[in-house]
Amino acid sequence: MNILLTGMLGKMGLSVIDVAKNFDDIKIVAGFDRHNEKYDGKINCYNNFNNIKEDFDVIIDFSNHLLTYDLIDFAVKNNKRIVIATTGQDEKEKNYIYNASKKIPIFLASNYSIGITILIELAKKVSMEMENSDIEIIETHHNQKLDSPSGTALTIAEKIKSIKNGFNIVIGRNGIKKREKNEIGISSIRRGNIVGIHEVIVSNEYETITLKHEAHTRAVFAKGAIMASKFLFNKNFGLYQMNDMILKK
Repeated sequence: MNILLTGMLGKMGLSVIDVAKNFDDIKIVAGFDRHNEKYDGKINCYNNFNNIKEDFDVIIDFSNHLLTYDLIDFAVKNNKRIVIATTGQDEKEKNYIYNASKKIPIFLASNYSIGITILIELAKKVSMEMENSDIEIIETHHNQKLDSPSGTALTIAEKIKSIKNGFNIVIGRNGIKKREKNEIGISSIRRGNIVGIHEVIVSNEYETITLKHEAHTRAVFAKGAIMASKFLFNKNFGLYQMNDMILKK
């Protein structure tokens, strides 16, 4: 399977190139990067979609959400599948992706770690079973990360909210005010070169359960995105997520 890798020259893009070497049936045939810096390798890198001449089956996107419209238009025009691994999309961009999924297969996830997918399911279970609980999410990333809170933290909060009627997501806290009982709090920490740590704390009057996932290397996300591209290869149009890939097993 041939892959077009957008955001090829970023840290995640370079990680995908490295991890792809472990797959006999995966080949990165071309890349796209807005900066179009020279890549010291054998893969052509473009900064204009119209100039891409290589044939490919799936796009793996680790670029920036600002590329959403151009990327989607290019994929729809050429009837190509996309694995979107960027975060930070606003509602208009998310709607653009959703509408495009009615025409082409799109895999969209804020985090391509199998472990995070399992953590979300556990967090939903714990949040449902522990009555009258306070729910807090703490996410920690490297000091160069642009979006805050992380897309993964927002996804965890939204998944919990979907099963907790009347709960609201609260991002950060300041001022003088008591915590409301129906809050799902998110706190962000930026320090050093942390790849990614997500903690979900569910606490009531009697006990506390803490769920924690820590990514040791960016390769875990690169591998997940490659697995998603393999999953998407024979799919019809639609919007797919990590649960679709994991639960099929």
